[in-house]
Amino acid sequence: MATKTLSRRPKAANKPKPDSGAHKLRKLIKKHKALARELADLLEYLEDAEDGRLLEEAIKRNGNKPLIPWEEAKKRLGLKFD
Repeated sequence: MATKTLSRRPKAANKPKPDSGAHKLRKLIKKHKALARELADLLEYLEDAEDGRLLEEAIKRNGNKPLIPWEEAKKRLGLKFD
């Protein structure tokens, strides 16, 4: 029994023409995705900077007071790590 080969359109035929609305829309979506990734990276950087600023404030507030050992801090906070 002979098998038939299904013909497929080449991938290039599926792509919209450069001057079509679909092509322009895809380009716009690609730009927006890149901007969204960049914004997410910037927000993460700002959050890290804010964490650093808060840490510096806490260190200044603490002054020369003795630090609490990690084991004691875990007990006070009710944290259990193995």
